Amino acid sequence: MVKYITLLLFIGLAFWGCEDKTPTEVTLWGVDYSIENTTVLILFNSRLTDSIPSEIGNLTNLTVLILYDNELTGSIPSEIGNLTNLTELNLGKNQLTGAIPPEIGNLTNLTYLSLYNNQLTGSIPPEIGNLTNLTYLYLDDNQLTGSIPPEIGNLTNLQQLGLSWNQLSGEIPSEIGNLVNLTYLELFLNQLTGEIPSEIWNLTNLQIFLLNDNQVQGEIPDSICDLNINWYDSNYFNISNNQLCPPYPSCIEDDVGEQDTSDCD
Repeated sequence: MVKYITLLLFIGLAFWGCEDKTPTEVTLWGVDYSIENTTVLILFNSRLTDSIPSEIGNLTNLTVLILYDNELTGSIPSEIGNLTNLTELNLGKNQLTGAIPPEIGNLTNLTYLSLYNNQLTGSIPPEIGNLTNLTYLYLDDNQLTGSIPPEIGNLTNLQQLGLSWNQLSGEIPSEIGNLVNLTYLELFLNQLTGEIPSEIWNLTNLQIFLLNDNQVQGEIPDSICDLNINWYDSNYFNISNNQLCPPYPSCIEDDVGEQDTSDCD
């Protein structure tokens, strides 16, 4: 009997030692947040400093995460890819460095993604093409290099695409022509080369097209005139400071700005 009671005590102690220690809260910037109940986290212009803690990836019920306009540094933690319920992610206007983590491609429910105005480097990960629900994508004003991944053509719900103020190179992928809902396309102040893909002129919803200050070449077809763009306002249409060749279509002939035509026939 004594042996039996001893065995029961041993089992009880062992069970007590294995109690569930899964955390129920996450501490971010000195504040505790419930893992189960935190679905929206909006901390824009909150004077946040230091890096984004990797523990943020434990808030798996988040649908909105806005850390816009702070003083955050360091890289974007790969754990952000755990937040698969997110529909809106805004890390813009900080001082984030390093590459865009490929895990961001896990966030397939996103409709809005802004990493605008940071110091991000490296290339745009092809996994960005997994975010097929995106309607707004802003990666402008960083230090991104490499080419625009053709996978961006998977984002057929996209309405606005901002890639300006980077160091992107290579040709504009023809797959951008798949973005039939696009109204806003900003590619200015990069190092893009080659010809403008003809598929772009099929984007009949396009209202803003800014491509100035690149190195694109070739001629522009008359079909550009079928687009509903305010050609006369440089906030809506700007292709200046490239290497585009005349003759220019009649709708834009007075609005092409400065062009280096030294290599034109």
